Amino acid sequence: MAEAPDEVEQAGAGSRLSGTDRMTAFSDGVFAIVITLLVLDLRVPEYHEGELLAGLRGEGASYLAFVVSFVYIGVLWLNHHALLKLIRATTLTLSWINLAVLFGAVIIPFPTAVLASALTHGDTADQRTGVALYALAAALMSAPWLVFFGYLHRHPELLDRGVSPEHVRAQRLRPITGLVLYGLSGLLGWFVNPVLGLIGIIVMIAYHAVTSEGLHRRRGRR
Repeated sequence: MAEAPDEVEQAGAGSRLSGTDRMTAFSDGVFAIVITLLVLDLRVPEYHEGELLAGLRGEGASYLAFVVSFVYIGVLWLNHHALLKLIRATTLTLSWINLAVLFGAVIIPFPTAVLASALTHGDTADQRTGVALYALAAALMSAPWLVFFGYLHRHPELLDRGVSPEHVRAQRLRPITGLVLYGLSGLLGWFVNPVLGLIGIIVMIAYHAVTSEGLHRRRGRR
């Protein structure tokens, strides 16, 4: 008889395994709230009669920050969805690691607001700060993903059928790439040019979008 989704079983080392339904539902709810909160920072600009269009153009940088973060959180959700498809069960430790992943997501509206303000109203020094803060938040977000993959590699009993520990191990390259290249983007934005740093961030978001289903996924499942 198949186990109920929330049924608890004993693992070999005495740890308790449970289904992933609650983790998935909670995580999806968090991502939905975070991506919605981004719109709260969009404001109608102050303007004089006949100058609304100019006011909207003046807020263009803040709209860009919104779009970048909306896509970023969407990419994070896609990556997280693919991540949870790798597992059939979770433990208390893995649930805590997942909370760390979600913590990285929920802070994104703050550096987004800072970046939008810096690009719209700040000088070059403010823009350097805004880009560096955003890149730092993105780099730190990669750390719990690395821990997540490492934990799954050490606990193959949590993996779904057809998912090998070698496939999971290969996925650790993505958060490592995020830690390094988001960090480099922040340094580039701080020491060289904030626009170049922002471009680096956008390139990294595109990288995670392209690899959201994993590296060499088909080969790992065959």
